[in-house]
Amino acid sequence: MFIVEETLAGTEAAQIPKQRGESLLETAVRYAEERHWDVFPGTWLEAVDGSQRCSCGDAACPAPGSHPARPDWATQATGSATVARRMWQKQPAASILLPTGRTFDAISVPETAGFLALARMERMELTLGPVTLTPDRRMEFFVLPGAGVKVPDLVRKLGWAVSSLDLTVLGEGAYVAAPPTRFGSRGAVQWACRPTPANRWLQDAEELISPLAYACGRDR
Repeated sequence: MFIVEETLAGTEAAQIPKQRGESLLETAVRYAEERHWDVFPGTWLEAVDGSQRCSCGDAACPAPGSHPARPDWATQATGSATVARRMWQKQPAASILLPTGRTFDAISVPETAGFLALARMERMELTLGPVTLTPDRRMEFFVLPGAGVKVPDLVRKLGWAVSSLDLTVLGEGAYVAAPPTRFGSRGAVQWACRPTPANRWLQDAEELISPLAYACGRDR
């Protein structure tokens, strides 16, 4: 059975503990070294006229400090802790981004549906991989790669129209922002379910799609 970091009250956002005392560099290296995840540095936040602006220079950036800094980001991603350390030494404030479609895909759902699904999964005693909670009120469930191909058919078999659910799969060519990356003034990405030795081996999307689809259907 998985353990959610804090007691959840209904579908309200939990106050999940932040990673304290650890730099972005140390965290990025740890993701590569301990989880064997590819990582790459994204944009970062800069103080401009008393406010935090994205390093991309766009004052209206929709994802300040939490998107790729260059178009060839996919080739920049590395699973080497040594290379990761070198990249963050060049820009210690860079966000930590993880490409999907390699060691994992991510199923993204609204925060309210995500917490409902977590409670349902606990009752079902499902094993769960890492799950992030983002400042834009999304939860991203890490699953084995290949989910993008499977999920549409799995959802239809459950009786749902894929277009009717706010459920998307992030696979090849996409990425997720990893804790403790910040989304401008909106806050930092946090772990709803942290990476642990117990969840090193991820579940297939087929094992999680029923409670996720059900929760998204309830959340419409």
